[in-house]
Amino acid sequence: MAAEQEMKGRRDAAVRRLISEAEIQAAVEQLGQLISEEYAEKPLTILGVLTGSIMLVTDLIRQIELPLKLGLIQASSYRGTATSPSELRINTALVPDVSDRHVLLVDDIFDTGKTMEGLIERLQDFNPRSVKSAVLLWKKVRTIVEIEPDYHCFLIPDEFVVGYGLDFNDEYRHLPYIGVVEE
Repeated sequence: MAAEQEMKGRRDAAVRRLISEAEIQAAVEQLGQLISEEYAEKPLTILGVLTGSIMLVTDLIRQIELPLKLGLIQASSYRGTATSPSELRINTALVPDVSDRHVLLVDDIFDTGKTMEGLIERLQDFNPRSVKSAVLLWKKVRTIVEIEPDYHCFLIPDEFVVGYGLDFNDEYRHLPYIGVVEE
């Protein structure tokens, strides 16, 4: 147990805070209000992009004051210890029926934009009324696609970030803030 605590302490000490827990919560609350206004009286389905968006999705849906459906979609372009994207893989097995519904894709980060672009393209096969995107973080300087997120909470610099669902080799997701792993 002591060794486990020491290892956890080392991991947390090696992370420089970029965005605090309080800043995240305030931004998510504001995002929930915007979505509530835009989708009032519309059939809305929130699709969380696994796995990084889980914390954002759970906090966000509590802020949206509308009836909605919830689903998940799996997309992966970073694997293991990789810090740059590779081939995009999409799994739609957990996507509910979204035909004739407005879909809001919720993801942790918009980096190059290729993941979101691929997801939006793939979701057209399900005949939604519309597809928009909401992300916690946007690395605008790395975006290489023509689309932009419809909603974002924070613009961030070109640094590899962890916390609040974002990981490095499946670690650091538990942090309640966004941080940068220091070498």
